[in-house]
Amino acid sequence: MRLDKLLSNASNLTRSQAVRAIRDGDVLVDGEPITKSSTHVSEANHVTYLGTVISEPKPRYYMLNKPLDCVSANRDKNSLTVFDYLIVPRRDQLHVAGRLDRDTTGLILVTDDGQWSHKLTSPKHEHFKRYRVTLAEPITEQAIHKLEQGIMLEGETKITRPAMVHTLESNLIHLSISEGRYHQVKRMLEAVGNEVVGLHRESIAHIELDTDLPLGKWRELTIDEIDLSNS
Repeated sequence: MRLDKLLSNASNLTRSQAVRAIRDGDVLVDGEPITKSSTHVSEANHVTYLGTVISEPKPRYYMLNKPLDCVSANRDKNSLTVFDYLIVPRRDQLHVAGRLDRDTTGLILVTDDGQWSHKLTSPKHEHFKRYRVTLAEPITEQAIHKLEQGIMLEGETKITRPAMVHTLESNLIHLSISEGRYHQVKRMLEAVGNEVVGLHRESIAHIELDTDLPLGKWRELTIDEIDLSNS
């Protein structure tokens, strides 16, 4: 890895600040000042910045209980984003794994591990996402049957994959889907003659939203939660 990239990844320095620090002789590699930022280093090298050991940071994984009117983006001029709630270093290196609409609450996963998030969210891996859905009208057996068989959404040419439906109350269901089409849950219920008035994501794959986590709060994932072989 390039020395300037390592330094910016492992500190709060921007890439340009890291280049400047290296040029100024603040970074030592195996005890010697290295002033060329493009120098490549490996785990075998001992790298320090102003006396502090620098090493490639481990991937990070977080869950957030997303509140209403929070945008699943790194920045937004008009609204609070996931990253206004997730107060951790180097937030610009993180991304959301499985976005939610601004009017949907619940489980958001954030990481800097691109391979992990792709495996988690790619439809080919068939990881189910479970939502608690509040409906405008009572759910009918006919609607449940259609959802569980797969339905054609307006403007699309391929039916949805079969969903799993569990009725909690007449107007409240658990809906689990293994895709992530645009506004999919809302469009699926609209297609069967109902309307979503409240939507809350409770799980992705085997990762359950921590019930002790209030809206707007976050925590790191556990080792078992990170391990996608559990799904």
